[in-house]
Order: sequence, then C-alpha cells, then structure tokens
Amino acid sequence: MTDTIGRGHCRCGAIELTVTGAALMRGLCHCTICQAFNEAPYADITLFRSRDVQVNAPERVRFDTYRPPPAVQRGKCADCEQPAIEYLDLPGLPKLAIVPSANLQELPGLPDPALHIFYHRRTADVDDGLPRFSGYWRSQLAFSWRVMAALWRTR
Repeated sequence: MTDTIGRGHCRCGAIELTVTGAALMRGLCHCTICQAFNEAPYADITLFRSRDVQVNAPERVRFDTYRPPPAVQRGKCADCEQPAIEYLDLPGLPKLAIVPSANLQELPGLPDPALHIFYHRRTADVDDGLPRFSGYWRSQLAFSWRVMAALWRTR
C-alpha cells in the first residue's frame, strides 16, 4: 500500500484525486488548446507520474481529444464539466498525469510554477518574473527539459 500525501478534487467534488507521489513540476500554459479546455487565459497545471494519481470514479471523467495525434487525453468531470485530469502518454516515457493546480488545494507542498509556455498565445500579460517561452518548439523544448529533469531526479 502506497501512502497518500495529498488529495484533490474537481470543482464540484464528484471527481476525487488521491496523490501518492511528489509533483514533477508545475507550469503555466497559454496555448489555445489549454485556453479552450480550461475556459481561462492559461492553464495552471501540475504534473505527476500517472501511477501517483488515482481517480476515485474514472467512469465520471469524460475524455476528449483537442488535437490529433492524441498524445494528451483531456478529461472533464461529467457533473460540473470542469477540467479534472489529463494524461500524457508518449512512447519511451512514463505516462504522466496533468492536474489543474486548482484541483490540488489539499496537497501540501504544491510546487510554485516554474515557467510560462506558449506565451505568444497569451490573452494578457503576466508579470510574475517566471521564464517565458514563445513559439511551438521553444515552448515544447523548455517544458520537455523540465519534465525530463524531474523524471531523472525522481527515478
């Protein structure tokens, strides 16, 4: 049995998350897909290994693909229709769970955001001193670098 280090939930509470491993990183994504999925100017997301996040009622999560190929499966709560959890599954890497940081208010030690990606798609400027990456490849590389470093640290 793995110890629980924290819990989370979607806005209405129908989808409960149990977290059993440390967050890999937290970031702010301004891409148009995240804007549409989150119905917000940007997504504040925290990444985990998927094995470290359990969903109490996976049948209540409705997944959708916003862009083929479907490397990211984005799931919303069937009740409140708000983002609940996303999964990133790329060949050769561990499957990752992406959780809206707002869903993790009951998680002690939630990391601070590390960067902004797809900043060229922003709908408003954000003045927080974090590194900003614009353009598809610069954003993907900055994000990937941080995820890979976190995976290496937490093997």
